[in-house]
Amino acid sequence: MADDLKKGLEGVLVAESDLSSIDGDAGQLIYRGYTIEDLARGASYEEVLYLLWHGHLPNADELASFTDALTEERTVSDDVLSTMERLADAEERPMAALRTAVSMFSATEPESDADPEDLDATLRQGRRITAKIPTALAAFERYRLGDEPVDPRPDLGLAANFLYMLTGEEPDDIAAETFDQALILHADHGLNASTFTSMVIGSTMADIYSAVTGGVSALSGPLHGGANQDVMEVLIEIDESDLDHREWIEQATEEGRRIPGFGHRVYNVKDPRAKILAERSEELAENGESRWYNYTTTIEQYLTEEKGLVEKGIAPNVDFYSGSVYYQLGIPIDMYTPIFAMSRAGGWIAHVLEYQEDNRLIRPRARYTGPDTREFVPIDDR
Repeated sequence: MADDLKKGLEGVLVAESDLSSIDGDAGQLIYRGYTIEDLARGASYEEVLYLLWHGHLPNADELASFTDALTEERTVSDDVLSTMERLADAEERPMAALRTAVSMFSATEPESDADPEDLDATLRQGRRITAKIPTALAAFERYRLGDEPVDPRPDLGLAANFLYMLTGEEPDDIAAETFDQALILHADHGLNASTFTSMVIGSTMADIYSAVTGGVSALSGPLHGGANQDVMEVLIEIDESDLDHREWIEQATEEGRRIPGFGHRVYNVKDPRAKILAERSEELAENGESRWYNYTTTIEQYLTEEKGLVEKGIAPNVDFYSGSVYYQLGIPIDMYTPIFAMSRAGGWIAHVLEYQEDNRLIRPRARYTGPDTREFVPIDDR
């Protein structure tokens, strides 16, 4: 058995997957053979979910049936709603509220007694989780504002319906399409920390509710999710500063401040998802407030072209533009990571199902660095 230590399991192959592939040097992301650009610009989030879960893009009839099944599962129980209200009143963090909600969903699971090896049942359970997360999240935010939850609308897609439940108003086409794209871009991304966490839990044949709850918990850590929130907080700081945004970024870099949204564990060039969201941010700016887009483009140009970060393998990642895009859509800043989870849940479920098809309990080992064998002394003699 090899004794090479790989902190963080970096570069260690632990599974084979058909789901997504990342080329960090070329800046390419594909889901089951389709480039992220083609999917984001030509498919819906529901189509991408179908692709991840079933292995191929649906035809019109398959998509209609799949969408209907998702729509039927959107309602959450009164117990979940009352818990979201209590957590909102207690000023709980949105990611913690989501973790609680996902765990509670299992209480009304109609197939709770299904065989853990029945992957069709697991997929149906995963579909229910995916459908209910937007409803629970929107309800939590409404309660925080002192408003009543908005019931889901069956005539709206998942992305548009979430924005509707969040605000009580049907989003325009640009907002709905932009948010739908954002969900597609975040649906899967290899064996990141939260996906691997879900797989580890799934490898024990625990139920999919446990696996997704674990994924939410892993994503809540600031080293995984949350960078888009950090980006937006920086942009607001720029906006409230007395300095021009160009002057602000120059001063910040001179002071050695790290600007969030740059650099990625995998990509050495600009994240392909960032390119797509930059386009959407520009489109939103043309139809509304342009300053956030102007700030991000100025920062990107300054750091990449004048400071030469790209030559050092540091470029904008998806979080650099998703923060301002969400802000332009009117989404509260501390809801950004829960939205990430809302999208990525589809990927977590897909990876668990894929791994369980040829399951082996994930059980790494650690190198022992403690003391050698010591003589035990009874407590009266210590």
